Amino acid sequence: MTVIPTAEQSAKTAGPQRTLWRRFLHRPLGVISLIAFALVLLVAVLAPLLAPYDPNLVDFTLVKAPPGAEHWLGGDSSGRDIFSRLVFGARTTIYGAVVACVVAIVLGVPFGVLAGYSRGRIDVFCTWVSDAIQSIPGMLALLIVAGGTGSNFTLLMITLGIFISPGYFRISRSRTVHVRGEAYVDAARVAGLGDLRILASHVIKAVYAPVIIQTGLTGGLAMGIQAGLQFLGVGSSNTPSWGAMMNDGFHNMLTHPLMLLWPSVALAICIASLAIMGSTLGDLVSVRTPMEVRKRRKAKDSAAAAADQPVSGSLQHTGENAALSISDLQVAYQSPSGTKEVLHRVSLDAAPGEVLGIVGESGSGKTQTILSVLNLLPHEANVDCTTMWVDGTEVSRLSPGKRQELLGTRIGYIPQEPMSNLDPSYPVGRHLTEPLRTVHCLDKAAARDRAREILSRVGIHDPDRIMASYPHQVSGGIAQRVLIAGAVIFRPPILLADEPTTALDVTVQAEVLELLRDLQREYDMALVLVTHNFGVVADICDRVVVMKDGNVVETGEVALTFAEPSDPYTAELIAASLDDAADRHALDAEFARTSGEGTTVQV
Repeated sequence: MTVIPTAEQSAKTAGPQRTLWRRFLHRPLGVISLIAFALVLLVAVLAPLLAPYDPNLVDFTLVKAPPGAEHWLGGDSSGRDIFSRLVFGARTTIYGAVVACVVAIVLGVPFGVLAGYSRGRIDVFCTWVSDAIQSIPGMLALLIVAGGTGSNFTLLMITLGIFISPGYFRISRSRTVHVRGEAYVDAARVAGLGDLRILASHVIKAVYAPVIIQTGLTGGLAMGIQAGLQFLGVGSSNTPSWGAMMNDGFHNMLTHPLMLLWPSVALAICIASLAIMGSTLGDLVSVRTPMEVRKRRKAKDSAAAAADQPVSGSLQHTGENAALSISDLQVAYQSPSGTKEVLHRVSLDAAPGEVLGIVGESGSGKTQTILSVLNLLPHEANVDCTTMWVDGTEVSRLSPGKRQELLGTRIGYIPQEPMSNLDPSYPVGRHLTEPLRTVHCLDKAAARDRAREILSRVGIHDPDRIMASYPHQVSGGIAQRVLIAGAVIFRPPILLADEPTTALDVTVQAEVLELLRDLQREYDMALVLVTHNFGVVADICDRVVVMKDGNVVETGEVALTFAEPSDPYTAELIAASLDDAADRHALDAEFARTSGEGTTVQV
């Protein structure tokens, strides 16, 4: 008997099976490094209690004294207790590293995320500032600051933080650029979430891991640099520091090598512990986003303009009367070899309540057309359009912010590859409730009720369990139904579906197509379906637009286009679909014959 877990049980097991702390305890090197650094930190905090003597107290009988019962580590060349100075030196070292890391994080991470997400001029300016800081010799600048401020330790560490902030900037920017291109970020944008919400919910979370790793490395670097400065004599002689102790030990290393050993070992333990901890924690909290899958569309340089191509059928709903109307859409990309145009004056219309199929082979420009409507093309794309009407609004001249307001509420979007469009760090329910709470300002309970309702409507029989599950815990068919639920949750007048059945098996494909048709009729939406399969077009579409090499080669009613295609390319696509159908019927017959059954089984 199969036991279906309750929502509460699913919530407990949906995420990682163990907490971060328990998983960390299963990393021996991480645990050892944590214990070592925790001991050093504890010593720094309790320095006044642990040090038996004043670290600056001079006793001439203790000059270069060997370790003994009263002075455990002996005395230095000035007659001061080495153990007391070592304990107080831990406080100085950790304080300096904390100041430098905080300054570097505050300056590097926010500007790195902003530059990576916004791109354009902001990205160029921030990158230029980061490169300018890196071009300045850091050690020389630190020595100048030390000379001008009388070796003020805090100012020195602030200056050091400024010079190591480009490391945080580069990592944050690189990670943000990568996450910004993920399909689930586009899905969040289409759902109506604003940029700040996307940054807070999806981008910042993905920056955590590299920042943690960088902090471990940067903390050790800051300790090493400050020890080097103190070794050179920068800093107050009254402030106990490991660098100053190493300087003293270096001058006496031939006769009293232990004077150099103690601070060197302490510094090495701290630097190694931070590096190992940073690497271990970074691996545990890292967000493993799906690999970015972007098919590069190919276009022939000598393709003819769409206006010169023959079309069949008539367009009864155009411009502001159409649910979607595009006129003379052109998209081009800049490359080292020159400008490459991938869409050539594409024009199409979809009437309210109509199912329009856009069909063509890979590289024909179908997805580029859809992404142009959604304003989700890459930053490098050059888009030009005479007019683009969306539900009675001319959007081609609107600002990106105004076009963003249409997404989710007036335009729904169902992308390809459902697993790539769900953020793996959040449960499924979060993908549905977040737009409801952000865009429609529903409270938590109302958002969950609405999400549960729409999941039931798209055929998910246990919505509570699915909402508590993470994307990797559901099948591709369920994930696609979740995306469909998210697309129609606001009941938009236009629904764009880009190859919604590509990654699914044949049985699930039929179920999804039937669901889309039912939802389209129930909500009276205009459905624009992108596909390469004329069989899908014949099944659910009212009209069809055939594309090839970035051009519209034929437009018309489905029945008329199948009966009398006016373009040879359309005839080839239809013939290929019929050949596939014949092959499937042959397989059906062979299966029925070999299985000994008299009925045909659909493959």
